[in-house]
Amino acid sequence: MWTRLCRLFVIKTKFEAFLVIYGLGTGAVERGVHYMSQYPGIGGKLLFAASPVAVFMASARILDSLDRARHP
Repeated sequence: MWTRLCRLFVIKTKFEAFLVIYGLGTGAVERGVHYMSQYPGIGGKLLFAASPVAVFMASARILDSLDRARHP
């Protein structure tokens, strides 16, 4: 039972990875918009720029782990 439930949260294909990355990206941009409204000026812009950078690093890790799983 638990293994069937856990398999729902495993990213198996690149298509699934890109869907997860898209969701992370849209959330990061939304967070960045809130940062810019809360912190006007250069501080908000820097926080806005930092949000997608975290998604870029996470997406590289996700895609790299998929490649390593295919080619042991």
